[in-house]
Amino acid sequence: MTQIPIILLAAGQSRRMRGADKLLQEIDGCPLLLRSAQTARAASSVIVALPSKPHPRYDVLQGLDLHLVEIADAEEGMNASLRGALSAVGQEAEAVMVLLADLPEITLDDLQTLIKATKAYPDKLIWRGSTASGQPGHPVIFSRLLFDQISRLTGDEGAQSVVRDHPDKVHLCVLPGQHAVLDLDTPEAWDIWTKNRNS
Repeated sequence: MTQIPIILLAAGQSRRMRGADKLLQEIDGCPLLLRSAQTARAASSVIVALPSKPHPRYDVLQGLDLHLVEIADAEEGMNASLRGALSAVGQEAEAVMVLLADLPEITLDDLQTLIKATKAYPDKLIWRGSTASGQPGHPVIFSRLLFDQISRLTGDEGAQSVVRDHPDKVHLCVLPGQHAVLDLDTPEAWDIWTKNRNS
């Protein structure tokens, strides 16, 4: 399989952060969005779905080798971002990785684990990060055979319906700890995670 581009979903509105932008929260002095983009770029080419301009998230990513896609209808939810970013994926891509920008523990090793799984399990159509107990999460790689179905999605469910439609074509890739499922959507979640990380 040729290089798998990464769609980094970063157009959400952080409504549960009560005025703060979770993607601009800093980890070791680095905004989460920048950290996620740099991790993704180390693994592959990256298409970033972003809110309409002007927005401070653009400033955070300035100067990086990324393809930034403005999602004019981002208020619709995650699938607007998926559709917009997917339209920027080149014809040569045999698959695409969908990565949420708010997963603070995702590493380059995690992304490479999923990419390697596409070669180890070529009979599958979906390769998905999970916990050791089998709880599915992110990132998720989708075969090009599913691009058309993804491009027709609407609303805020993401591609969960696509995954449900192909249960026998999903391979779960175990990632360390809670890497695949930990996102930080509230100030309280950020405080708890930061305290545990620094303890």
